Amino acid sequence: MTITNGTLKPPETNADEPIAAKRTGTAGVGFGRWWWALPAVALTLVVTYLTTAVGAFYAFTDWTGLGDFNFVGFDNFIHVFRDQALLGSVRNTLLLAAGFVVFTNLLGLSFALALNRTLKCRYFLRALIFMPVVLSSVAVSFIWKFIFAYDGPLNQFLNSMGLGSLKQDWLANPALALWCILAVMVWRSIGFVMVIYLAGLATVPVELEEAAALDGAGIWQTFRNITLPTIQPSVTIATVLTLIQGLTVFDEVLTLTGGGPGDATQTLATQVYSQTFIYGGFGLGAAAALVLTVFILILALIQQFVARDRAVRED
Repeated sequence: MTITNGTLKPPETNADEPIAAKRTGTAGVGFGRWWWALPAVALTLVVTYLTTAVGAFYAFTDWTGLGDFNFVGFDNFIHVFRDQALLGSVRNTLLLAAGFVVFTNLLGLSFALALNRTLKCRYFLRALIFMPVVLSSVAVSFIWKFIFAYDGPLNQFLNSMGLGSLKQDWLANPALALWCILAVMVWRSIGFVMVIYLAGLATVPVELEEAAALDGAGIWQTFRNITLPTIQPSVTIATVLTLIQGLTVFDEVLTLTGGGPGDATQTLATQVYSQTFIYGGFGLGAAAALVLTVFILILALIQQFVARDRAVRED
């Protein structure tokens, strides 16, 4: 501070000097501003990227988990796409992922729209629908395994409705077992997706919906032209998360069917487990895991590109 002609004036500062430099006396971003993130960055690099790189390395070998190994090039990957069981697991994985993304998002969005504002008991119903999300996937799968059993509640209900001819062991039917797994996956995750869409619906201006109603817009027109564009970020998040969850499904398959009957419900995740820890083919298991990783990366990038392109066109 300086005194000029009896007036107290603040010290002169350079307008071009960065605000951070004014506060700390140093220009630019100093080391002390981001070093707190170094432990998290290092842990991510080691746990995620380093382990993935090591797994990718063993995918090109014939390592059995013990002793030496030899490089076999792309033999493991060729085996993945030529072996009928492994190829079937690829088809099952893609089918489960596609069905999981579609049904979970449709049902989750439907419940979110139904329980968004007007219903008086909406908070209770939200908690009820979200409850399966906090339960253990293994515990939920065992409960559904009992439901799908031959003497389980599902067949008893069908019998009481006069549909005893449909009674069967649902998980032992190769044509239905995969759909049963998909039903359990969708049932357990609807609440999670519903919460994502509820967060998006909270950002939709009520004034726009009221103005659209006054202009004669119907429910579908309001949803298509106002609601859906506004919740586009929520749609992107929900679809990406459900896509990854669908591609990596493991607990439900292992608990409900163990990959059976036969190999009718094997997925890439269960094949990685079987090839690695049951059959001792660490190289083949690593190759299957790398294929699964590439699937997730490619499909997630495609989904992000489609969502971004749609947002650009709408702008």
